[in-house]
Amino acid sequence: MSLAKRLAKSELVRPGGIWTLGARKRALPKMTQQIESRLAVCSWSLQTETPEALIANLREIGLSRVQLALDPLRDNPDAWEKTPELFAAAGIEIVSGMFGTIGEDYTTLETIKDTGGVLPDQHWDANWEGIQKIADIAEGLGLKLVTFHAGFLPHEESDPGFAKLMGRIEQIAGLFSAKGIDLGFETGQETADTLKLFLEKLNRPSVGVNFDPANMILYAKGDPIDALNTLAPFLKQCHIKDATLTKEPGTWGEEVTVGTGEVDWTAFLTTLDNLGFNGDCCIEREAGDQRIADIRTAKEFVTRL
Repeated sequence: MSLAKRLAKSELVRPGGIWTLGARKRALPKMTQQIESRLAVCSWSLQTETPEALIANLREIGLSRVQLALDPLRDNPDAWEKTPELFAAAGIEIVSGMFGTIGEDYTTLETIKDTGGVLPDQHWDANWEGIQKIADIAEGLGLKLVTFHAGFLPHEESDPGFAKLMGRIEQIAGLFSAKGIDLGFETGQETADTLKLFLEKLNRPSVGVNFDPANMILYAKGDPIDALNTLAPFLKQCHIKDATLTKEPGTWGEEVTVGTGEVDWTAFLTTLDNLGFNGDCCIEREAGDQRIADIRTAKEFVTRL
């Protein structure tokens, strides 16, 4: 059986909406009281090469929900073709997907600015071809949300890159929207005001934000809580990740274990609660050599708040 057919037969994603925004008359349970039921793990954090290894890592962490990197299912189907059956048997829920883009170079802030996302012309044709395959996989899995780094958004609408990126995002959004799938931009590579302007100009309810507070710090793009309030109308999902600011302008900040960095987690979770957001919060750890332990620490930290 092909991977697409396997995915189409799978029932791994919970139905229905996962967030509500704005004021409401009825009271919501406190975010901090229900956070554990909405935690998930970003699969790429664990750097596993098979679904079996990923399941084992999730069991060790003590969570059965995952934001799944979709690139391995596209690029290495022999290893990942049994993902639907294995996840279903293990009780693993896929809350959303994620994909990367070709040519990304995170060596420095300048290299990722030049190579990240879907803006670079030299990789656009290959990226578009790969994204179409990702959309088919996401549809087969029954996903309702897929996230990605669009690239560094131009700060001014007059920038020629603004219109070009807008056109490519329209193309990608149309592809996913036709399959009933929303898109979430990763935050941090631009200020919240710049991202808000872009999303307002795009004017597609299916396209919003996967809010990562640590990225705001890593890229020195503003206070995470202020950014969260600015982007509130566009929230689709959040990442749980922590960081400290760089002491050398033009360089990265440092990703650290959740609870040891500069994200004010009490303020962050309280703000989500005040906004009425009750979507998924996926723990991401992209640094360090003890990621299982760090993710488990993150889970324990936020559930104690």
